[in-house]
Amino acid sequence: MSKRAIITDIVLVDIIDFSRLRMDDQLEIISYLSLTYKKMILKMIKESGIPMDKMLQGFIPTGDGFYCILHPSLRGFGPILGLSFIHFSDYIAKEYPYFKGIRVAVHTGKIHRFEDILGNENFIGDGLNECARYVEIKNLVVSTVIISDKAYESLQEFLLNHKDFNSLLEKCELRHSSLHTFQDKHNITHRGYLIWMRKGGIIPPPKPSWLIPSKKR
Repeated sequence: MSKRAIITDIVLVDIIDFSRLRMDDQLEIISYLSLTYKKMILKMIKESGIPMDKMLQGFIPTGDGFYCILHPSLRGFGPILGLSFIHFSDYIAKEYPYFKGIRVAVHTGKIHRFEDILGNENFIGDGLNECARYVEIKNLVVSTVIISDKAYESLQEFLLNHKDFNSLLEKCELRHSSLHTFQDKHNITHRGYLIWMRKGGIIPPPKPSWLIPSKKR
């Protein structure tokens, strides 16, 4: 067990009204959701050439969805992954009429890795709790992703370091709202932005520098 905190992007997917569904419907939708998102992520890492453990460090079930923990080297990509989840959920809604969509929140925060009682790797930390506060916003629009101010800063740094990726998002017409300020149920103030893409799609992360062959002189 390492006492050093990991600072990375945390993506929280929350299935709308999941707890109100019949148990059989819950099983059906979470099984299909898990399968389709797994296929989506496998396609993304294949296109980018990134090993799974270099993109994602873990998934944490929440009961109504899951947390997705990104590798710290992809800090700033979390909001884009969240938008990809949103885009794919539109296709899921066509298959299941009772599926009302998902809410997605992204936060750049601190987490700790630990071994749980079954010997599996798991995560805890303030970053998870803070991310959950954002998905609780009552007026969160389904087609958008809510990102914390820290996640927004990470996104801006990520785009600054990947100019070609920035151009791709411009073609997809990435947009963001003005800064939102709200208080959670504990009267703690949080700040963040709504982001969306007018031309949605599944966007894989950029290829890491160690996969790009050096130019011959």
